[in-house]
Amino acid sequence: MRVISGSARGHRLKGPPGPLTRPMADMIREALFSTLASLRVQPARILDLYAGTGSIGIEALSRGGAYADFVDHQNAACAVIRSNLAHTKFTDQARVHCMPIAQFLRRPELPYDFVILDPPYANLLIEETLGQLAASPLVQSQAIVVLGHWPRLEIGSRIGRLDLLKRRCHGDSCFSIFEAGVNSGDENRE
Repeated sequence: MRVISGSARGHRLKGPPGPLTRPMADMIREALFSTLASLRVQPARILDLYAGTGSIGIEALSRGGAYADFVDHQNAACAVIRSNLAHTKFTDQARVHCMPIAQFLRRPELPYDFVILDPPYANLLIEETLGQLAASPLVQSQAIVVLGHWPRLEIGSRIGRLDLLKRRCHGDSCFSIFEAGVNSGDENRE
């Protein structure tokens, strides 16, 4: 596993800390970021949920992202993410949060313009988690939300205020890209 492009291109990343972590393969990550580039998405403030090794958030930082929060509930995964951030020299642009996703989504943080979720394929609560994310003030209007998933997951084209832009599959891995509509609190800020 390596960083594909940008300032940390070619850096090898530590792999998963155990069998419960399944990082997005380099080929799928490359297809994801090519698709994002075709949609003219340039993440600045990144949230990597179910971060595992941190490879997706680190790829976004390498390609010009300004800041990333990484969230995973496994201590071993958090240690791998910290190590990968140190190796790629992104420690000053990131924080690692070792806690359940639902707990993080209730925290008062600044909103993100790019959110990635790459949960274990067996996660039965992913649609519920997407719904919580869609309702959260952590997702700003027009933010891009990416879900990594297996081909058999049937997910709607609209979840809360998240609208599906694109879905791509490569073998047994897929990703769906959503865009966040206006949050009810966003209108009051203008």
